[in-house]
Amino acid sequence: MDLSGKTIVVTGASSGIGAEVARLARFSGATVIGMDRNDPLITLDGFAKVDLGDPASIDAAVAALPLRFDGLVNAAGVPGTAPAELVGKVNYLGLRHLTQSAVDRLNPGASIVNFASVLGGEWLARLDLHKALAATTGFAAGANWLAAHPVPQATCYQYFKEALIVWTFAQAQDWFLKRDIRMNCVAPGPVFTPILGDFVTMLGNERVAADAPRMKRPGYGDEIAPPVAFLLSDASRWINGVNLPIDGGLASTYV
Repeated sequence: MDLSGKTIVVTGASSGIGAEVARLARFSGATVIGMDRNDPLITLDGFAKVDLGDPASIDAAVAALPLRFDGLVNAAGVPGTAPAELVGKVNYLGLRHLTQSAVDRLNPGASIVNFASVLGGEWLARLDLHKALAATTGFAAGANWLAAHPVPQATCYQYFKEALIVWTFAQAQDWFLKRDIRMNCVAPGPVFTPILGDFVTMLGNERVAADAPRMKRPGYGDEIAPPVAFLLSDASRWINGVNLPIDGGLASTYV
């Protein structure tokens, strides 16, 4: 995939899928700026440390980014074994705040790719709630809404991935029409990463055993990165506001 001449910002670039996306983007010709709370373990063209649970940290990190760039990959996140409040801040509120803060730096024709999950597939069942959260303005207002509408710990990861998909749907066309900036989601299934064990713990043995016969195997990070690179490239310039499964067909088995 040709990303020559593009500058791409990747959150979660220090490990896991984010690192695979950063590697592939650089290999494909892009200048890559990483963002993470941990120091990078791969070669990058720049790096900004950020805590996505803290809007002040996000603001400082965005201020350190290039004045203009061409793509943003929101790959950072925490598993559902973390406290529900933290999951909401990092996986939704912080991601949204960073994206909204950075959008003025994105060039026309730029692409935003948000990492959702196959576990966000039931967003339609809670559409009204997710639309209400999406309508809140700013990190603090979103946190206040969530305080009034608490999310159960057992399903917090699924809930906020659903909410991310709905926010992407709600926001994408406005930015495309007014700014010529595209925004899409990808929805991986289980992937061999350092936090795969957290997802097994989160889902429980019964759910894992039920899903195992539906899958060929968990994915590898280098199988997730190429579709992300495609969405960053000009080859996908007419794809906007979609949620692309990258799950080896797992979601299709629930039809």
